Amino acid sequence: QVQLVESGGGLVQAGGSLRLSCAASGRTFSRNTMGWFRQAPGKEREFVAAITGSPGYTYYADSVKGRFTISRDVAKNTVYLQMNRLKPEDTAVYHCAVQTKYYRNYRTEHEYDYWGQGTQVTVSS
Repeated sequence: QVQLVESGGGLVQAGGSLRLSCAASGRTFSRNTMGWFRQAPGKEREFVAAITGSPGYTYYADSVKGRFTISRDVAKNTVYLQMNRLKPEDTAVYHCAVQTKYYRNYRTEHEYDYWGQGTQVTVSS
């Protein structure tokens, strides 16, 4: 059974940093695209970042480009999201997800097949 478990969320002041982790189990996803999405209260879930299988191309939403970095540790079957210079508008529940098929749109949530339960990130002003 595939499971994705996020960790690393919390409360941080504006300008601070957090590092989210997403550990996958039940299957190896070294060749699959993995992504991060977020959902703020009262808003739709939105794309944040994605990383493909080797060679590990990365993609970001414009709102986080230059502040967030997605990476993966293939040996640990884990994907990370380093979030720097956080802003109050980054407050949301952050979910990781994985695609089981290749060459799919990385920005579209329905192209992802497995999801984690989410981790809360709160940025105070």
